[in-house]
Amino acid sequence: MKRRHPAGKSPLRESKISSDQIKRLVVRGTNWVGDAVMTVPALRELRRVLPDAHITLVSRPGTADIFVDADFIDEVLVYDRTGLGSTWSQAREWRRRRFDLALLFQNAFEAAAIAFLASVPLRIGYDADCRGMLLTKTIPLPAWRNERHEIFYYVNLVAELERLLCGAATIESNEPQFLLAVSAERQRHAREFLREHGLRPGAPLVLLCPGSINSRAKRWPAERYASVADNFAEAGATVVLIGSPAEMKVSNQVSQQARNQPIVLTGKTSVAEATAIISVADVLITNDTGPAHIGSVVGTPTLVIFGPTNPLTTRPFAPNAEIIRQKADCAPCMLRDCPIDHRCMMAISPEEVFAQANAMMSRCRAEVTA
Repeated sequence: MKRRHPAGKSPLRESKISSDQIKRLVVRGTNWVGDAVMTVPALRELRRVLPDAHITLVSRPGTADIFVDADFIDEVLVYDRTGLGSTWSQAREWRRRRFDLALLFQNAFEAAAIAFLASVPLRIGYDADCRGMLLTKTIPLPAWRNERHEIFYYVNLVAELERLLCGAATIESNEPQFLLAVSAERQRHAREFLREHGLRPGAPLVLLCPGSINSRAKRWPAERYASVADNFAEAGATVVLIGSPAEMKVSNQVSQQARNQPIVLTGKTSVAEATAIISVADVLITNDTGPAHIGSVVGTPTLVIFGPTNPLTTRPFAPNAEIIRQKADCAPCMLRDCPIDHRCMMAISPEEVFAQANAMMSRCRAEVTA
């Protein structure tokens, strides 16, 4: 029987660890959809570092849907946190699975507590939220965090693991790999679903995501989304609004102000279904929110409207994604509500957004037919 190490006793301090000793690995993923997508390069590097390990990704409901077709992990364990009792239940589940190592992308104290209570012998994560005593290897928070893209925050954890296993890390020299596959079967169902809701055969599919769950300041005005929707509809495209149930109000505002009624799918799809729909679209126009990152990893031309947030750290990190931004002297403020006149967003016109998105869609068509 494999020797288990008591909680708090780190084999990292006892002997050199070989990758052959890591048979079962658990990764505590992030909670928000956009953050989860930004962990894809790190997860791909983790698979490279430990090609033979069984990798379990722990994720919250909804966010777990992002990884339905992921080929770089072996399974997704959904953690539906409803109270303290669910923390104990999750710890028991981790203990039952007898993980050899826990890698914590999430910074919360609870993530380390679950790994500790489950007696996972190797527990690695950032020294955050007063949880250092629960980890066997704490990684200092990088000084560059607010100066580099967020993907490197997660990649850095895998690099530290590679150093522990191999004595050196090669990750920094690798180009981040973002592709997230969506199966042909899921895409077929997405197209059928769209046709049932009014998609015209042969018409370009334009998706608009006018909401943002955790910040009203990130929302470009509904009337401007309506104007862009009308421009595309008059050019012959089918326009579809997407988002979560919490974004239904703003989608209705867009629909009511548009002259040509878009198809409203906001609140009518799961994250997995929305991901498949995004993967078959001709272009996605969105605020700085989860679907922006989904579009970037599934290969859809994605235009992200930036205002109060920092594109240096949170823009979609993929060649098929572009941003549109008009610099304001107060941006990025990172506030959830604008205390003045929302000038960072008001400076961006519907004509600019339509022109840039249309050009992206045209370039993509030209590349496909080339």
